[in-house]
Amino acid sequence: MTIPELSPKEFYNRWPQNEVGEEVQLLDVREVAELELASLPAADHIPMGQIPQRLGELDSKKPIVVMCHGGARSLRVAQFLISQGFKEVFNLNGGIDAWSKQIDPKVPQY
Repeated sequence: MTIPELSPKEFYNRWPQNEVGEEVQLLDVREVAELELASLPAADHIPMGQIPQRLGELDSKKPIVVMCHGGARSLRVAQFLISQGFKEVFNLNGGIDAWSKQIDPKVPQY
């Protein structure tokens, strides 16, 4: 199963910051300790291991862009969401690390 990927720039151009939450759900699947190092205020946070139990918190009517630190965990979560019937799911290629490099250097790298 191929999951479409978006770079942070593509995500930002497609959904300006004021649309995140209303037009698209940005799902951060990193652990709480990682959020303490770097986070995006517009992202909803559900750690990867809690996704199966918390599917009800996701809006299946909106596109969902899944992010993690570098893109590997988010890709697995995106594949899982598609297998659960979610239709429009993207992986944020490069995760928050790429976000810091491409969009906002004030977001700490770790």
